[in-house]
Amino acid sequence: MKRESFTPIQAQQVAAAFSKHQVDYMFIGKSGAILLGYPGTTQDVDVFPRKDIENGRRIVSALAELGFEIDSTLGAEIVRGKDFVQIKNGPFDIDLVFAPDGIENYDDAKARVDMSSGFPVANIRDIIESKRAAKRPRDAIELPLLRAFQRMYEEKNP
Repeated sequence: MKRESFTPIQAQQVAAAFSKHQVDYMFIGKSGAILLGYPGTTQDVDVFPRKDIENGRRIVSALAELGFEIDSTLGAEIVRGKDFVQIKNGPFDIDLVFAPDGIENYDDAKARVDMSSGFPVANIRDIIESKRAAKRPRDAIELPLLRAFQRMYEEKNP
């Protein structure tokens, strides 16, 4: 089944459910950049949640409320904070990235979080560094565009 592209409505749904369940998180990756105004598309919602058992339990509850099917194996991966959890069995695709490449730790990234969109989004520099550190071919194509967006974004938002 072909999925539609990421939309701010999906971000609103995640934000509302995560807020209700007190999940500590931020948007990251290309979906995070899009929330900051980057003119691209992506197929999933990328979330960088705090890695701890209680936060993991809250994530499971929030995702179940959103309509994701969370079986015991998937639930255990989320609760323990497996580095990367890709979920495709819900109303849209979501990636939980508990250990993004290029970002030392959650607390440092959270201190730099960008709230200008109304959503907690990783700082554009962290998004770019994560994509650079991942060394995936598709990110190598995107990096010059993200860097150009960063320059424009930082001029508008000093």
